[in-house]
Amino acid sequence: MSLSAVRIPQANPLANYRANAGEIDAAIDRVLQSGVYLSGTETRSFEAEFARFIGVKEAVGTSSGTDALWLALTALGIGEGDEVITVSHTAVATVAAIELSGATPVLVDIDLQTYTLDPQLLAAARSERTRAVIPVHLYGQPADLDPIVDFCRQHRLRLIEDCAQAAGARYRGRRVGNFGDAAAFSFYPTKNFAAIGDAGMVVTNSSELSEKMGALRQYGWRNEQRMSEYSGRNARMDEIQAAILRAKLPYLDQGNARRQELAALYNKGLAGLADMTLAAEPEFGRSVFHQYVIRNQRRDALAKFLLKRGIATAIHYPMPVHTQPAYRSRPLAATAPRKSETLPETMRAAREVLSLPMYPELESSAVTEVSAAICEFVRR
Repeated sequence: MSLSAVRIPQANPLANYRANAGEIDAAIDRVLQSGVYLSGTETRSFEAEFARFIGVKEAVGTSSGTDALWLALTALGIGEGDEVITVSHTAVATVAAIELSGATPVLVDIDLQTYTLDPQLLAAARSERTRAVIPVHLYGQPADLDPIVDFCRQHRLRLIEDCAQAAGARYRGRRVGNFGDAAAFSFYPTKNFAAIGDAGMVVTNSSELSEKMGALRQYGWRNEQRMSEYSGRNARMDEIQAAILRAKLPYLDQGNARRQELAALYNKGLAGLADMTLAAEPEFGRSVFHQYVIRNQRRDALAKFLLKRGIATAIHYPMPVHTQPAYRSRPLAATAPRKSETLPETMRAAREVLSLPMYPELESSAVTEVSAAICEFVRR
C-alpha cells in the first residue's frame, strides 16, 4: 500500500506544526528579522526555559540528542579505555554517542515490562574499567532509577540519563533528567517534544559541567577570542530551532496529557486480548507515551493487516544494536555470552514490539478504529 493510502499515520509531525502554526511562524520570522542565526537570544532563552521546565539549574542547547550524549560523556572525562553500560534495545544513537566519545559500550538486557535497563544486571556488567551508566527512558517510560542511582553511588560511577524520548516524563513525581550527573534530550521531529529539524539539549545541576559542555559544543571556545581550551566540535543548536521549541514548550504538558489519554483509550480497547501485551506503567513512573507499544508473537502479520486498513504502524526497534553489522563485535555483559539466547528479553522485544499510531492530534475515534482492527485480527 502506498503512503497516500494511509488514513491513520503512526506519527504526524505536520499535524503538530499545524496545531501551533501561528506561533511557530511568528518565532521563525522573529529569528529571520533579527539577523542572528546562531548562539543568540533564542538559544539562551530556550536553555533557561527548558532548565526550569525540567527542574535543573543548567541546560546547553545542542544540534542533536546524539551530540547531547557525547557532550555529557566528554565533559565528564569519559573516553578511551573506559566502559559505559547501557542497553541494546534503544535507538542506535545511544551507542553511537558512547563510541564517539572514545569509550566502549557494554550492552545489557532490559526489563520486558518497561523496555528499559534491568538494574539487576548492572553488577554482572561492571568491570574495573566501567565509568558510567546510561539508562534509556524508552518510549517515554522512565527506567527504574532508584536502584540505578544507588548502584552508581556505591561504585562511584557517572549516571547520564538518555531522555531522548521522555521530555516531561516523571519518576516518583520528579521529571526525568533530574537524577544523574547529566541528561540528554532529543528534539527530533517525531519526538513527543519536537523541533522542525535536528536539535537536542543536555541538562545538569553542575555549573562547572555546564560551562565545559557549552565550550565543547563550539570547538572548545571559552572566551570571545575564540581560543580553544578543549578539543571540541561543532554541536550548536541553531536559533530557528530554539525559537520553534520556545513556542512549543508551553504546550508540552498538555500534549503529554493527551498522549496519556490516548494510551488509556488503547488500554481499554485492547483489554483482555489473548497473546497481546499492552503498554504498562509501573507505579514508579509516569510515561509520556512517545510511543504506544504492544507486543504480539504475530507482530509482522498484524502490521500488514492494519496497513491494509489504512493504519500505519512502526517497529521500534527491529534489530537490537548488538545484532547490527557495525556493532556485532562490541562487548556484552558477563551474563550475556554471544549465542542464540544473547540478551533474551531484548531479542524477544525485537521480534514482538509494534508501535501504534500516537500523537496528540490523533482523534479518539481513530484509536477506537485501530483497537477494533486489532481485536478483529486477534479473534480471527
